[in-house]
Amino acid sequence: MWLVMGLGNPGRNYEHTRHNAGWLVLDEFARRRNVVFRRSWRRPVQTAKAALEGAGSLLLVKPTTYMNLSGTVLPALMRPAGMTAKDLIVVTDDINLPVGRLRIRAHGSAGGHNGLKSVIAALGTEEFARIRVGVGEQKDGQSLTEHVLERMNAAERKTLAEMATRAADALECILTHGMGHAMNEFN
Repeated sequence: MWLVMGLGNPGRNYEHTRHNAGWLVLDEFARRRNVVFRRSWRRPVQTAKAALEGAGSLLLVKPTTYMNLSGTVLPALMRPAGMTAKDLIVVTDDINLPVGRLRIRAHGSAGGHNGLKSVIAALGTEEFARIRVGVGEQKDGQSLTEHVLERMNAAERKTLAEMATRAADALECILTHGMGHAMNEFN
């Protein structure tokens, strides 16, 4: 079984913001699998169960905590299923990549991303896969927080929607053909 977590922030105020790129990718992946996210009454998450030929069962997770607490939901989801960090793929935004670019990594540091810091703290390891989705750097005079929480303009939303399609392809490739193949094809 795989757990695929998309990082984002809950609520209407954060829809169409750069920080919700992880949710955008999971929404596209869920649409393709014809599954719907449901809110958990026990934990601050939305989950969807899916299956993928060649990969088995998948638990898609969108934490409904704020970004810097995203990892706190993982132990309660992973432990009962006997999952480890090797069974986890995190999809997140990355300001160090141009809008629409992807970077797939088998492991690595948080790179200053608070959501990834939370995941690393919750798991006690950096040894989990991630798909980083480029959302571009902030404009001159704009704070990082303003940039990632700003609503995207129409052109950026179009580019990010195209990227979500490509990132969902990359996720499927990781799950069915392995990390190395996906890195060669999508990085």
